[in-house]
Amino acid sequence: MTQANDAGGLPDTRERWAAFFGGFARVVLVANSDAVDIAALSARYGDGTLFVFFNKVFKVLDAPFDRPSLLIARSSQAGANIVYRREVGTVLQLLRGPQFHGIANLKAGAAETFSPAEAFENAPVGFLDLAPVFADFYPTTHVPTSGFALAFWLAEACPALPIVLAGFTARRSTRWKLFHDHEWTFEQMVNRLLVRTGRLTMDGGGSAGEWSRIATRIPGVTAADVALVSSEVLSERLEGTNQAIDRLMSLTRLQGRLDAFLRGLKPKTRKQKLAEQAAKTSSQGN
Repeated sequence: MTQANDAGGLPDTRERWAAFFGGFARVVLVANSDAVDIAALSARYGDGTLFVFFNKVFKVLDAPFDRPSLLIARSSQAGANIVYRREVGTVLQLLRGPQFHGIANLKAGAAETFSPAEAFENAPVGFLDLAPVFADFYPTTHVPTSGFALAFWLAEACPALPIVLAGFTARRSTRWKLFHDHEWTFEQMVNRLLVRTGRLTMDGGGSAGEWSRIATRIPGVTAADVALVSSEVLSERLEGTNQAIDRLMSLTRLQGRLDAFLRGLKPKTRKQKLAEQAAKTSSQGN
């Protein structure tokens, strides 16, 4: 089994990261979700398990975690988000210990940049660039979530490694919101397909099997029939949802204008300035 990194850095190439993850019996990717029960996960997956957390681990951890772990620190144009937001110390308080392997600074979009190793407060740091993996695959209007990016790459790079997705629901909650930077529907489709082929396992969240039971239970109905009818029903329900949204938009138009005005008074963040600069450079290049 891979030993915790006491000193020095972690891998900096995809090939070396694949070897690192392959040194464990299984890898559990823990989403920042209300569906996650850390105590239950820790009890369910025994020795040889690496628990991988993402960015703001205080969303799912309320006490220091003492199992083998790795933190994924996602980057933006301004560098790693936990560095940019000065959250490194807060996050490490919940993870740093004898079984903490360190931080993987992750890129999954072409415009994202790594932060320097010294910005992570003396924690072991490695760098994982997955942007090329998704260049011709992920919808170009969005960027992959950290969890999806790592899970998909691991499924390809480590085909013999059991990979568990914990709490990957892609659902809003009263505590946490979904960001529109990511194509959640695309990611859920790919995750479910990988579950069906046995490359991923879901622990919490949706299962891949409920709809297939319809064809098994009803004589004369095939899986293709279920898929076609499901699409028809989904289309009708989506149209009804769109009508309700249009009604809500008309009722809240004034509040929306007030919100936009107040947001316009706030000073722009470094990330917003970098995004505007990149968009301006791109338009000038065209």
